[in-house]
Amino acid sequence: MASTRIVIEAVRHAGPGLGSNRLTMSRVIDDPLLSIVIPVYNEERFVEALIRRVAQQPWRMEILAVDDGSDDDTPSRLEALSKELDQLVVYRHQRNLGKGAAVCTALEKVQGDVVIIQDADLEYDPREYDVLLGPILDGRADVVFGSRFLGGPHRVHNFHHYVANRMLTTMSNLLTNLNLTDMETCYKVFRREVVEELRLKSNGFGFDPEFTAQVAELGCRIYEVPISYSGRDYSEGKKIGWKDAFVSLGVILTAQRRYRKTRR
Repeated sequence: MASTRIVIEAVRHAGPGLGSNRLTMSRVIDDPLLSIVIPVYNEERFVEALIRRVAQQPWRMEILAVDDGSDDDTPSRLEALSKELDQLVVYRHQRNLGKGAAVCTALEKVQGDVVIIQDADLEYDPREYDVLLGPILDGRADVVFGSRFLGGPHRVHNFHHYVANRMLTTMSNLLTNLNLTDMETCYKVFRREVVEELRLKSNGFGFDPEFTAQVAELGCRIYEVPISYSGRDYSEGKKIGWKDAFVSLGVILTAQRRYRKTRR
């Protein structure tokens, strides 16, 4: 099994809980190593094409894919790709724990200067990494959100998801005092130093508001840039639903207070 570069992770997760140094992130980053973090669950239709598209981008990178207990053909596809692509390392949860747990497993391993969260489907385009990285590489930002609502081209459908996203972003903004347009976006890009300060606990889609609350509490310099979005519907494998929206709302209401307590 070791020859395939697959690492089987024990079933556990309490978040990375890494480090306690203060952030010192004003430097310009030349020739960065990117850590592309890809949580994966039952994406046999898209994961191979997505990872190949990521690997084709003109950046030095490590790709950390975490199979979150998939029960379709995703594990075998990742195993085959790991034999072919030197940049790719695959980790695996024995059972499905959630997006946040998968992201945290990868964050414990990252070695790059900049981390990019990338979904395993084809909704978000890796060819836009240069736009996402710009404010970090030139020293203006510590964290960049790729917004689907700042004018980039996007597939027109699913009004209810749009409304839910805007409502959750607005509630998050009220409590963090940020003016984000798309808190729930997949594309969250941040300097490696930010990882050392995170105390992530949410195993599921609550990762997005929890991450947002924590980087706001840290006083990170946050930018948004426009991105394209090729959204899919449930017949094409979309997983997030109304139940996840209520979970996210609960995280929004508690994340900052909980984070302050863990840092005392």
